[in-house]
Amino acid sequence: MPSTTTLLVFAVAAIALIVIPGPNLVFIVTRTVSQGRRAGFASALGVDAGTLVHIAAATAGLSAVIAHSPTAFAVVKYLGAAYLLYLGARTLLRRASNAAATELTPEPLARAFRQGMLVNVLNPKVALFFLAFLPQFIDPERGSAALQTLILGLEFFALGLAMDLLYVTVAAALRSRVSGPGGPRGRYFTSAVYLGLAAFAAS
Repeated sequence: MPSTTTLLVFAVAAIALIVIPGPNLVFIVTRTVSQGRRAGFASALGVDAGTLVHIAAATAGLSAVIAHSPTAFAVVKYLGAAYLLYLGARTLLRRASNAAATELTPEPLARAFRQGMLVNVLNPKVALFFLAFLPQFIDPERGSAALQTLILGLEFFALGLAMDLLYVTVAAALRSRVSGPGGPRGRYFTSAVYLGLAAFAAS
């Protein structure tokens, strides 16, 4: 069990890392701006559910397998990039009339959740992050390393979820300033974000 001091120091370090904009944050904010608060919340919950998958993998040592297997890393990496590319192309090719209809009737929340989860799970850089970050706070003298990893991972999850929901709230409040999020301009913006994330994921 990590000490109280370790948990507090870890919280400070985790928050400092969480507030740095990354692909997950961009995805959540983009979904909120394009489809509204509920879709944003569903996407955020999906992204953070993906974080739980990475935490479980780190606890079980699967992240180490990805980190030390170039083939496994490449497969997961390009699957993630391909999925983001699909989302970008799907958004771009959607007819303007359909896009407007989507604005009035957003995609099912379950789909937004699944997409957010897949975006996070198919990002091997997150697995490598947990592999590199969590061990810095593990003390072998304080018991099971797996249990400590799990506890710290859940702490990171809780902090990340709180921050993501805050970002959704702020993005939803500012949404009215985006001209026609369901129209062509908003559609092109959303598509560009997804395609940019795909390029980032493949780099």
